Amino acid sequence: MDSVTLAHKVAREHELIGLVSFDYGQRHKKELDYAKACADELNTEHILIDISNIGRQLTGSALTDNVDVPDGHYAEETMKITVVPNRNAIMLSIAFGIASARGAEAVATAVHGGDHFIYPDCRPAFTESFETMQRHALEGMGEISLFTPYVHTSKADIAAEGLRLGVDYRKTWSCYKGGEVHCGRCGTCVERREAFHLAGGIDPTVYADEAFWKEACNV
Repeated sequence: MDSVTLAHKVAREHELIGLVSFDYGQRHKKELDYAKACADELNTEHILIDISNIGRQLTGSALTDNVDVPDGHYAEETMKITVVPNRNAIMLSIAFGIASARGAEAVATAVHGGDHFIYPDCRPAFTESFETMQRHALEGMGEISLFTPYVHTSKADIAAEGLRLGVDYRKTWSCYKGGEVHCGRCGTCVERREAFHLAGGIDPTVYADEAFWKEACNV
């Protein structure tokens, strides 16, 4: 949801030269099909990078290991089991390499304020220092910035912007459990449903459990 919204934003406001997705062995691998569909809709290249061999070494996370994805809100302590160690640093390093090779001016990532609870590689301190590191790593090979327009905003802000941009959220995938439909109970499903509620928009997503988010969010 976040990345697709950002892709539409970049396509509208800048020049979008491609979308980069990563297969890191995540159980919700079906998100990659939705990323490809987004690239097709925006008439841009979809670059799929297979780092599943790396992902197999990043054990202990509910996204890459034989560990149950917990139910509940992201703000809960139990959600820390969904952290994949160093995931964003690995992916962004590859993305910056691709950007440099293609003469791009920026790499965009849709980290947002709601991620700050449990994901250290989504916080401003990380994104700012990572951009500084890349400036040194690619010195003399072009100035590439890290575009993070949502890093200080909420998921609800992303939903509101996407609705303004006309994003069809039926063509996006969030659920960490990777079932036939969104489970409605994992942290990313709860946050997704809450975002539409706070944004005052209609959530077109089909959830296996339509009501759990209210309990998780104390609505």
